[in-house]
Amino acid sequence: MSRIGKQPVTIPAGIDVSVNDKVLVFKKGSVTKELDTKGNVDVKVDGNHIVFASKSDERKDRAFWGTYRSLSQNIIVGLTEGFKKSLEINGVGYRAAVKGNVLELQLGFSHPVNYEFPKDVQIAVEKNVVTISGTDKQVIGQIAAEIRAFRPPEPYKGKGVKYTDEVIIRKAGKTAKK
Repeated sequence: MSRIGKQPVTIPAGIDVSVNDKVLVFKKGSVTKELDTKGNVDVKVDGNHIVFASKSDERKDRAFWGTYRSLSQNIIVGLTEGFKKSLEINGVGYRAAVKGNVLELQLGFSHPVNYEFPKDVQIAVEKNVVTISGTDKQVIGQIAAEIRAFRPPEPYKGKGVKYTDEVIIRKAGKTAKK
């Protein structure tokens, strides 16, 4: 049994939720998000709660039950608070700048790396910290992973792009023989 799926999702004030066929529609002001359940779970909106129920007791249906509950919770958190990821750039001459909807990174290559990001995502650069924020958790995580992949941190000097809360295990490197 899914323990996550059993918990109802609380709808905060200011967000309207409706069920059209198998699609959950979340509205806050002019922003609309949709979650297509593809008929894998039963969904009911009771007052200010969204209640999910499994179609059957099969393993696949129980997995969908918890998954769609978490996805709807993420949409609500994204519409109310938003999501944020921070990346730290370490290295001599490594820097970042935002120009319009393009993040320009200088990471020790012979050319700058230009990363174009979607309009609904905000990227801010302060010194050597790149902050990515937006309403969609999956998109924020994907953008952060793609930026990190340009120059992952190396274990000897720690140069590269890393998450601010990531710990890089350092290696000793070469040692002199006696």
